[in-house]
Amino acid sequence: MKKFALVLSGCGVFDGSEIHETTLTMYSISKHDASYDIFAPDIEQHHVVNHLSGNEADDKRNVMVESARIARGAVKDLKELNAASYDALIFPGGFGVAKNLCTFAFDGPDCKVNPEVERVLKDMKNEGKPIGALCIAPVLFAKVFGNGVELTIGQDRGTAEAVETMGGVHKTTNHAEVVIDEKNKLFSTPCYMLDATIAQIGEGADNIVKAMLEYM
Repeated sequence: MKKFALVLSGCGVFDGSEIHETTLTMYSISKHDASYDIFAPDIEQHHVVNHLSGNEADDKRNVMVESARIARGAVKDLKELNAASYDALIFPGGFGVAKNLCTFAFDGPDCKVNPEVERVLKDMKNEGKPIGALCIAPVLFAKVFGNGVELTIGQDRGTAEAVETMGGVHKTTNHAEVVIDEKNKLFSTPCYMLDATIAQIGEGADNIVKAMLEYM
């Protein structure tokens, strides 16, 4: 049974992991007879957003603790992720990727990546194992690897230009399409970077998981 390491950035689209993308990725992994463990960094969120009003809340929360909401408590500290123990790595989207796992939401191409996130990305790539990213998460590929890596964030020109500034090669995509950088074993799909239905998110998550399994 192939095993994925799934990295979360909190709970909720505006300040953490996008819940639909995360859950449907988990479903797809399980549906295709693979398994997963969930990881998150044990750090404070950049901020907390009231998902009803969209306003910033006067509160502090921990990324790992919030990720445990989606993981039903079964979440591990990202520091424990050993690339040798997994066949693939995958990142759902959500603003938490761009706020907690890196600072892309605030600094654009000049962003910094959480050291543990950077470590696991490099470790998995050095092991020659597939790495997937949904929605905004592919910006991590551009920032950490650069050097012409191919990826998609859908069709947003501003984000695509930032990706290219960081050294990535952006491919414009529509719903559920997967860009595969075969040389680097990097996989990306746009999901909610496009105006999407939950069915389209499910199709995108399923397509990227299936594609990654073919490279394991």
